[in-house]
Amino acid sequence: MKSITIKGSKREIVGKVATKALRNAGKVPCVLYGGEKPVHFSADELAFRHLIYTPNVYTATIELESGEKLNAIVQDIQFHPVTDRILHIDFYQLFDDKPVSLNIPVKLIGNAPGVINGGVLRFPNRRLRIKAIPANLPDFINIDISKLKIGDKVFVESLLCDEYDILHPEDMVVVQVRNARAAIVDDADDEEGEEGEEGSTAEAGEATAEGEA
Repeated sequence: MKSITIKGSKREIVGKVATKALRNAGKVPCVLYGGEKPVHFSADELAFRHLIYTPNVYTATIELESGEKLNAIVQDIQFHPVTDRILHIDFYQLFDDKPVSLNIPVKLIGNAPGVINGGVLRFPNRRLRIKAIPANLPDFINIDISKLKIGDKVFVESLLCDEYDILHPEDMVVVQVRNARAAIVDDADDEEGEEGEEGSTAEAGEATAEGEA
């Protein structure tokens, strides 16, 4: 997983007065947890723009004035309720041999034939929570949908690998192609005959009922 470097300064004084002064100076007060003791530091607000304001997920390398470098992930962010400025960030320290849980975005690759034939692509789970050591954290979980026909589904079970654990039930649907009223039956479905057509009609009715509900 890609990492973004944040250059910060340790905070010797904490409290409302000190944090207010930091924010007035364009800095964000932060705390790094997970080590032997919490590390209080601050960094320029602009330093977080590529870490926070993005759909991607990155780790962070906290580089302090002393030369100390600490690897971390964002654990919690507080925003101002009116201006949306960053008020405070909590980080969690990463260790090479210690697994961490993180929500990773899912990236679809290719075009589904079922969608070309009039089906509807449903993508209910755009992020999956995984657990892995930092070296095995992926930028994305890629799913090839270039062979998905109408009625096909991709389950968590088909995404399992040795590098990380997916913290969702194996029978959970990540992406699927549902039928629609105007959908063209796939060539493979044509060979099934009348029984296959009845199944497609029933599925279309189910999809419509869900949409109306």
